[in-house]
Amino acid sequence: MTGSTTDTGPEAGSAPGAPLRVALIGYGLAGSVFHAPLIAATEGLALDTIVTSNPERQEQARAEFPQVRFAATPDELWARADELDLVVIASPNKTHVPLATAALEANLPVVVDKPLAGTAAEARALAALADERGLFLSVFQNRRWDNDFLTLRKLLDEGELGDVWRFESRFERWRPQPKGGWRESGDPAEIGGLLYDLGSHVVDQALVLFGPAASVYAEADIRRDGARTDDDTFIAITHTSGVRSHLYVSATTAQLGPRFRVLGSRAGYVKYGLDPQEAELREGGRPGTTAEWGVEPESLWGRVGSGESPLTGGGRPEPTLPGAYPAYYAAVAAALRDGGPNPVTALEAAAALDVLEAARRSAGENTVVAL
Repeated sequence: MTGSTTDTGPEAGSAPGAPLRVALIGYGLAGSVFHAPLIAATEGLALDTIVTSNPERQEQARAEFPQVRFAATPDELWARADELDLVVIASPNKTHVPLATAALEANLPVVVDKPLAGTAAEARALAALADERGLFLSVFQNRRWDNDFLTLRKLLDEGELGDVWRFESRFERWRPQPKGGWRESGDPAEIGGLLYDLGSHVVDQALVLFGPAASVYAEADIRRDGARTDDDTFIAITHTSGVRSHLYVSATTAQLGPRFRVLGSRAGYVKYGLDPQEAELREGGRPGTTAEWGVEPESLWGRVGSGESPLTGGGRPEPTLPGAYPAYYAAVAAALRDGGPNPVTALEAAAALDVLEAARRSAGENTVVAL
């Protein structure tokens, strides 16, 4: 089920004790950089099949995973669903709902890359379908296992900051020239733009940390020549807890701000720089091959303190916990094999989509949207 267990899982496919056989749909950025390496590195999972009709991508995948099988279309998976234990959907955003629906109707547990859907209603419909069929449905929100996010959760759990009043989160880049592709398409059907891309991460993190949203205000702009969808977006969330989250996602930031600036009644936490795991994966690094996975140098640690800027030496260094992307698929394997908790449920994803839809409406109408 979407909450924790599955009635149609490993016992319906692989032999008891054997690795769960995973089919990965899509071998672009998400599939090749994130999902395939993380699946292959997870004890109890085996990357069985990759769905791509692109010969170059097949060659790329075969070089790293010589035993993997290939399928040209997802329909080939449904025809042999009894040979699989999990389907991972890492194809373009517009395909997420139809492919997740087809996988569930084939009685296969599913992981879907973020965003799960284009609307919260679609996400809840998928959750209902998974519940109806007793199947596991999870969403890949890997930024919950970023080093800075894990460190911030630790600080909050320990009460180091006191009562948090304001949470600032930035996922900024300097890309003055559009790269093209579906993510920057102006076609609403593509579910592109930074609001749904990086916005899916920063909104999810804010909701995990500080609870449901009461209201949303947003600004979404198209800054670059040739761009067709938002590339510079700001989202303000007032949480029911009283915390205010200010979230920035941008491709047009010439001077990057802190990744996190969290202000509380006792102290603040400021952290610059991105978690190193994506860069490690892009460069061919793999979890399990080094004891230093996800570890950043001390020079990048954030600072906790009050009364003086961290840029002028204020506060104390706060050791950054190692990033832990492999923990997501370890939790997926435990959920399927042992009935452990779902690491990211479809209903959690739907709550984030409520915020993203409200943000889109707010930016379009220049208004605050109550939830």
